[in-house]
Amino acid sequence: MAYSNKVVEKFEKTLKDPEAASVGRWKPGDEDFDKVGTGIVGAPACGDVMKLQIKCEDQDGVKRIVDAKFKTYGCGSAIASSGQLIDMLKGKTLDEAKEICNKEIVDILELPPIKIHCSVLAEEAIKKAIIDFEDNDSHRKHNQ
Repeated sequence: MAYSNKVVEKFEKTLKDPEAASVGRWKPGDEDFDKVGTGIVGAPACGDVMKLQIKCEDQDGVKRIVDAKFKTYGCGSAIASSGQLIDMLKGKTLDEAKEICNKEIVDILELPPIKIHCSVLAEEAIKKAIIDFEDNDSHRKHNQ
């Protein structure tokens, strides 16, 4: 199975400059950590694990993703799918981000059928990160 040129380019770009590719994480104690939502997903069949974090801010009464980071352990397609998701997320509202589906990532990266599970992980990660952010945001508002 050969990777598409788009997967190879995204993967190599991530390896060459992980910081620019948004590889990393926010941790408790970091400034603005209260604005972060985290989603961690895995695929037991292949061992891929994806951690996605989104940082959101209220802009004109709408929650918008202002930054995102990921750490992915897996194949080139899993890492490329994570990077593609990051590119798709920044600047989106939470409602817009909820609409991102794995098929978009498949089409952009030209993933072969055997690697579609990588794009599914990305879709699951954003959904979990949004739920985590919204739960934390609701808790913060409740405690004010």
